[in-house]
Amino acid sequence: MEVILLKDVDKLGYVNDVVNVKNGYGRNYLIPQKKAVIANPANRAKLDERLQKERARREQMLGVFKEMETKLKDAVIKIAAKTGTTDKIFGSVTNVQLAAAIKEQLDIEIERRDIRLNEDVKTLGDYTAVANLHPEVQAEIKFTVFDDDKKQPAAKEEVKAEVEEAVATEEAATTEGDA
Repeated sequence: MEVILLKDVDKLGYVNDVVNVKNGYGRNYLIPQKKAVIANPANRAKLDERLQKERARREQMLGVFKEMETKLKDAVIKIAAKTGTTDKIFGSVTNVQLAAAIKEQLDIEIERRDIRLNEDVKTLGDYTAVANLHPEVQAEIKFTVFDDDKKQPAAKEEVKAEVEEAVATEEAATTEGDA
C-alpha cells in the first residue's frame, strides 16, 4: 500500500514522502493516527500543490534569511555578564542569552535552537557562534562578553582613595597632637 506521510514517522520517512507500507500498518495505524493518507491520484495532486507552495515559500524566505545573514555578519553583539575578581563569569553565556541579545540589539528574532555556540563561554572576551537560519543559509555571529559591573573597579579605587585620605588625615592629626 502506498501512502503519503502527513507527519514525520521514525524509521519510515518524513512529511510529504510517498512510501510503501504493509496494508495493516497503513490501515490500522498510520491513517487512523492521521500520520498518512492513501496515495490515490487526488491526494497526489494535493501533495504536488502543497510541495509547490512550500518551494515558493522557501524561495521567498531565502532572501529574508540572506539579508539577516549580512546584518549578523557585520554586527558584533555585546552581552553583559557578572564576574568575580578574575575574568571568570558566574555561570556561562548560553544560546538563550545570545538570542535575546540579538533580538534586543539588532531586532532580529532567531530561534535559540538554531544558534550553536562553538565553545563554552565562561570568561570575558570575543567569541563566535553559528546560526542555522535556513538549510542553505548559515550566519556567523560575533559577540563580545563584557563585565556588566565595570563601575565596580572604579568604585573600589574611589573607596581606596577615600581610605588612604582618611588614614593620611588621621596620621596628620596624630603627628600634630604629638608636636
